[in-house]
Amino acid sequence: MDPFVIGKRTFTSRLLVGTGKYKDLEETREAIVRSGAEIVTVAVRRVKLSGEGSIMAAIPDGIVLLPNTAGCYTADEAVRTARLAREAGMTEMVKLEVIGDQKTLFPDVEETLRAAKILVAEGFTVLPYTTDDPVAARKLQDIGCVAVMPLAAPIGSGLGIRNPYNIRIILEQATVPIIVDAGVGTASDAAFAMELGCHAVLMNTGIALAQKPLLMAEAMRDGVRAGRLAYLAGRMPRRLHAAASSPLDGLIGGPGS
Repeated sequence: MDPFVIGKRTFTSRLLVGTGKYKDLEETREAIVRSGAEIVTVAVRRVKLSGEGSIMAAIPDGIVLLPNTAGCYTADEAVRTARLAREAGMTEMVKLEVIGDQKTLFPDVEETLRAAKILVAEGFTVLPYTTDDPVAARKLQDIGCVAVMPLAAPIGSGLGIRNPYNIRIILEQATVPIIVDAGVGTASDAAFAMELGCHAVLMNTGIALAQKPLLMAEAMRDGVRAGRLAYLAGRMPRRLHAAASSPLDGLIGGPGS
């Protein structure tokens, strides 16, 4: 499959995964391995990053860490969190997340834009989580974000892509990778996102809260791959009526007989 490029980095997997909500570190690690993901998000403010029981023990070798600013409700909090992650020796990449509402967990677009401007100016490789608003997506890419991550549905909802038409508009105007983030519940949701033309999918809850998380990790891996291949292949045209899959010429009673 074609390589996936973010900023100056190139990856083979187009599935990014999180580290929350698993029953233990062993399951977390195995799910990451089975997913085939090469980028793993870590919530800097919400998890233990060092010492016994650290989430870092669950991260396989060779994985690129993507610290995220989950739990931040202002641009200032998000910027501070990103700086702490960089000082702790994590990658310059950061998933920017500024929440605007505690109940729905929808992002605060205004604060996200403000934080993105500051972080880009400070040399961060910024991947912002945002609404599926094409205007917001365009502004974020114009600021200098290396990717834009519109939600498919509310975080943890598992509802799949609720507004594929907005995602298509975002893709039409995109000059950076578009990564669907939040709301993916099963492999068909991931495949659909990729068939639309999205460049990658990020998920956590869809795997971690499945009845069998390790099997779902494999399903999501394959769903993303299948969706990307289907997009590259180009689907057949939709037709209202049937069309024979084999030629009728030469058949008894058929055309030309």
